[in-house]
Amino acid sequence: MAQETHTVAAPQLTVRAIVTGMVLGALLTPCNVYSGLKIGWSFNMSIAAALLSFAFWKAASPLFGARPWNLLENNLNQTAASASASIISAGLVAPIPALTLLTGRQFTFGVLVVWVFVVSFLGVIVALGLRRQMLVREKLPFPAGIATAETLREIYARGSEALRRVQVLLSAGVVAAALKLFSEFISTIPQLKTAFAFAAPAGLKAKGITTISATNLGWVLDPSLLMVGFGAIIGIRAGVSLLLGAVIAWGVLGPYALDHGWAEAGASGAYWFGPMVKWLLWPGVAMMVMASLTAFVLALYLAVKTRHLSAETDGETESPAVQVPVRWFAIGLALATVMAIIAQAAIFGIGWFTGLLAVAFSFVLAIVAARVSGETGITPIGAMGKITQLSFAAISPGNVTTNLMSANVTGGAAGQCADMMHDFKTGKLIGAAPRLQAVAQVFGVLTGSLVGVGAYLLLIPHPQTMLITPEWPAPAVATWKAVAEVLRGGFGDLPPGAGPAILVAAVVGMGLAYANHRLPPRWHHFVPSPSAMGLAFVIPAWNSVSMFVGALIAWLLLRFREDWADRFLIAGAAGLVAGVSLAGVAAAMSRLFGAH
Repeated sequence: MAQETHTVAAPQLTVRAIVTGMVLGALLTPCNVYSGLKIGWSFNMSIAAALLSFAFWKAASPLFGARPWNLLENNLNQTAASASASIISAGLVAPIPALTLLTGRQFTFGVLVVWVFVVSFLGVIVALGLRRQMLVREKLPFPAGIATAETLREIYARGSEALRRVQVLLSAGVVAAALKLFSEFISTIPQLKTAFAFAAPAGLKAKGITTISATNLGWVLDPSLLMVGFGAIIGIRAGVSLLLGAVIAWGVLGPYALDHGWAEAGASGAYWFGPMVKWLLWPGVAMMVMASLTAFVLALYLAVKTRHLSAETDGETESPAVQVPVRWFAIGLALATVMAIIAQAAIFGIGWFTGLLAVAFSFVLAIVAARVSGETGITPIGAMGKITQLSFAAISPGNVTTNLMSANVTGGAAGQCADMMHDFKTGKLIGAAPRLQAVAQVFGVLTGSLVGVGAYLLLIPHPQTMLITPEWPAPAVATWKAVAEVLRGGFGDLPPGAGPAILVAAVVGMGLAYANHRLPPRWHHFVPSPSAMGLAFVIPAWNSVSMFVGALIAWLLLRFREDWADRFLIAGAAGLVAGVSLAGVAAAMSRLFGAH
């Protein structure tokens, strides 16, 4: 594990550190909004922000006579940038559009900015209260924080290596962006299709459909470098799981549902994603939700058991200059609570008592989420939201708005809290002052709220016609919407045949999560990821294929070119994701201004 250093004498909270973090956050936040709407996942931007800022100030120092960009300034920069990019956990790619799909209600830029900021600010304040317990007393690892700290140290130990990684990141980004812009404005790059087709089942033949083609089911190779980049990041286990889930969903269950009339077929030469996903999302959501809840319960049990066995591992002390003042937490919590209650009441008409319960749930479940994230590196935002949805279904039965937006408070606070804890871990390892990191985090949240909401409204001006489509599958939106629908209308509102499929998928999800928990770590790679498998049910099959291709390429590089892959793989993959995402946002802006 990384060792701690103590270098607090160097300047930290400088104007250029905050401004650099905000500028990079503004550039990187749309990437996560874009990818979140595409596949429901986001990318941790801490290391990318650290590399980019180092390269910029390395070049700027001789040109403008700027003093060297030190490690602690860079740490505050990545803290602000990662807080900005993490803003999607506050609901922009899940409960907010799900509410629009269910009620038709759309929100203005100003209203969404206030809501997203308030939810995220609550998470920052909770993290302030948890830092000493989780980092100083219990010494939880927070893997992403350790990775960022080690990267920062390596950057300043071997600056030329950092510049080479930045070159790889930028080169990959330029190539990906150019390909995306070419397909948007010059000539659409065709998907690689096959002539494969098979005879339609009897149920479809009776409706005049004699064959089902690979194109109908989405089995084409799509030239999406975004998905290839994500595949390289998520690894071979998730990549294979996505492919397996796609085969089950779009190769077996989908045709079976079509044959029985549970799902509708489309035009003969078209892709049938729209009508089919309305049925397939139910087993997919069940698998993802039950796997997440099972993994969450098991991780919590393990954390409590480990805590009980190890008791206090303490003995470590921190100087008052390093600690976060108690009054900061007390004042911040009171302010965040009042802001959250007022925002829930003013924007969504949620009563003050229910709003207070949502804040209380947020505090408790953010503690749980931070502990799980600290142990495993995975923040169970979805699981936290589902727990709150189930809870508020009992408190306000049938109220979709209360159900979704109260859960939004919990999930958003948990996500931002976990991000802050990873940043605190980085700061602790390199000797940064946490109170200054908290200031940087707030600036990052403000940036993310403004830019993230702008990107969402720009990309999805018409959620009801654009989302849960082949272009914007929005699996997180489909998940939150599906749970809210069941809690509102009961299982009687499910499409025909979905009930048994949900039951089987839930059992599979729980079983795989339990197997991953019980088996020795060396066997984990052989257990399919139920979250990835479930995701494959609610995104086009070609997305799963592309991510598998990216994961396979990364696996081959790690196996046969390990040294190169260790140095450049993540930087290159991050460049592909950022390049496509930023080009997609730029294309949307161009179309918007062109229309006016």
